[in-house]
Amino acid sequence: MSRIDIALDFDGTCVTHAYPKIGKDIGAFPVLKKLQDRGHRIFLWTMRSGKELRQAIDFVTENGINLAGANVNPEQKSWTSSPKLHCQLVIDDIALGIPLLMDHATNHPYVDWKRVEVLLKQKGLI
Repeated sequence: MSRIDIALDFDGTCVTHAYPKIGKDIGAFPVLKKLQDRGHRIFLWTMRSGKELRQAIDFVTENGINLAGANVNPEQKSWTSSPKLHCQLVIDDIALGIPLLMDHATNHPYVDWKRVEVLLKQKGLI
């Protein structure tokens, strides 16, 4: 499969929900690294802004992921003024059909990366 652009949410997707703090690691980064190693570009796509966005970017980067952008795909400015991030895949805890686990401490669901990894393999992305 050719390279795709992936929009990646942060809270509930890369980590458990703890905004404005950084939540607990939920196993996203080994899977994201496999996507990155296959040449796919990862864009952080989050409601975070300002200092909280910087913290999320730093956390993702410190966990070995080279982001192609955060809340914007810089390349799309040449062909659209739309603020919607252009991508071929979205990984987000609120996406319909995304496999979830429940964090009983916060009563918020979060992405089940073991099941997501299986789905990505089935699609030939990793």
